[in-house]
Amino acid sequence: MPSERPARWAFARRLVPFNQWPRPSAERLRADLGAGAAVALVLIPQSMAYAALAGMPPHYGLYAAFLPVMVAAVWGSLPQLACGPVAVTGLLTASALTPLAEPGSGEYVALAITLALMAGTLQLALGLFSLGTLVNFLAHPVILGFTNAAAIVIALSQLNDLLGVPMASDTGILVAVAEVLGRLPQAHLPTLAFGVAAMAIIAACRRWLPRVPGVLAAAAGLTPLSYLVGLEGMGGEVVGAIPAGLPPLSLPSLDWEQVTTLFSSAVVIALVGFIEAISIAKAIAARTRARIDPNQELVGQGLANLAAGLSQAFPISASFSRSAISHSSGARTGMASVFTALIVALALLLLTPLLYHLPVAVLAAIIIMAVSSLVNIEAMRQTWRAHRQDGAVAVTTFVSSLALAPHLDYGILLGGVLAIVLYLLRTMRPRVVILSRHPADGALRDARRFGLPESRHIAALRFDGPLYFANVGHLEDAVLEINHEYPEARFVLLVGDGITSIDSSGAETLHNLDEQLRDNGVTLVLAGVKLQVMEVLERAGIAEEIGRENIFRSEDEAIRAVHQRIDEPGFDAAQCPLLPRAAPYHGA
Repeated sequence: MPSERPARWAFARRLVPFNQWPRPSAERLRADLGAGAAVALVLIPQSMAYAALAGMPPHYGLYAAFLPVMVAAVWGSLPQLACGPVAVTGLLTASALTPLAEPGSGEYVALAITLALMAGTLQLALGLFSLGTLVNFLAHPVILGFTNAAAIVIALSQLNDLLGVPMASDTGILVAVAEVLGRLPQAHLPTLAFGVAAMAIIAACRRWLPRVPGVLAAAAGLTPLSYLVGLEGMGGEVVGAIPAGLPPLSLPSLDWEQVTTLFSSAVVIALVGFIEAISIAKAIAARTRARIDPNQELVGQGLANLAAGLSQAFPISASFSRSAISHSSGARTGMASVFTALIVALALLLLTPLLYHLPVAVLAAIIIMAVSSLVNIEAMRQTWRAHRQDGAVAVTTFVSSLALAPHLDYGILLGGVLAIVLYLLRTMRPRVVILSRHPADGALRDARRFGLPESRHIAALRFDGPLYFANVGHLEDAVLEINHEYPEARFVLLVGDGITSIDSSGAETLHNLDEQLRDNGVTLVLAGVKLQVMEVLERAGIAEEIGRENIFRSEDEAIRAVHQRIDEPGFDAAQCPLLPRAAPYHGA
């Protein structure tokens, strides 16, 4: 019996990661309670603001800040990661659902809940099958362009609430914003005053009182002021009555047509939400030296989104600002997020009447100030300078996301497709260079770039890149062209240390090249072949066809051996621009 316990505990640790948390102590619980309270004080007003951004009634933000926060902490891999409603997933939710239903309506809420369940299911499946690396298909330039565009779109989408004028929901965001600005003389001045005051309070706290949560200060200070001056009676919009009590646990009736309609949006939300979470987790882990398991984090995010759907909420992810608060406040374990969720639950049970007079303009200001730090045009400029194609992907994603807003999923999908296409184009034509020995250090370098003398007897070239179906034609053309340029050469030396992988098409191409060169009286010689490439050649029988005597461990060995095999009148190896040592390569 005792021998079975370790096995059971090991299984439990894999199944429930919180078993790996440190044993609770009074000191740890105090630290986690303090951090959880600090996050909750920011999360409560933020969650209502992000619910409004997602097109949901404000109290659904509190629902998203309760059970999902707790589940993400229990099944995630980083204790300090603070999850819940965030701006990006809120905007993606609104962009997916606004064309399908009226924001705030019962149908809209049901669709948002369905979207959370779908995104959570996708994330959970990816995590359980250890497919977290698939998110790498959304390259950094795509996320960079999308994040900048999303931040601008989010800020612009709040202008109507900040000014107190209506905004059309059936047009593009840029057209709608232009219409709002055209109604600027009709702005509701008391509403604008509350919004500007909220931004000023948040900015002042950031500048002079960094330990004071600016979001909490703005909400706590301006809500009673709204009640005292009678903002609602002046025509200003306030949050209004919020139903007291915890969210009911239930599932929406799933319609297959709705599922297929929402599928692409669910994929984008699942991937973008996870990328945001894992990026934040890595930034926090760099400070705490914690170990992150991306697949476990996917499981945590997936279960949290399933919990969001189960508790009547919309898709969630991790928040950088709240995670930073959690870390700086001394969170030790995931209990910090559990305490955050319990404080939100307490607010839902007891404090909802106090939120009635919270101005909607203050929520808009909270959103605008939260996303202002996401705009990073300098990073896009650096990406452009570092690599023009990556810069083009970032700019294309940025422009298309702005132009197609509120359909931001189209912009990010377009950027992702462009990144993959440009990658394929790059790998379809990798560098193929003629080699000669550089007199400065004796290394083999690009002969034509450095103006080095070329050998007439050995055509030596290097292929830089994986050899696969998309670029085998490029290699074949390059080898035959070089063979044509060197009519006296009886050996073509292919240096393969840049070939990191090879598929069946690549192996077949080497076989065809060997046959074509032999027909012309030329021998194909391979050097520096990596082990994984050699294994493919051996399984395909290509190594035997080329001949073990023509495959070498290094280019120096190959050149020396080939020199010894050249039998031409007047050939002087000492005068050859290539030179070195020998011994065939016979395996690993």
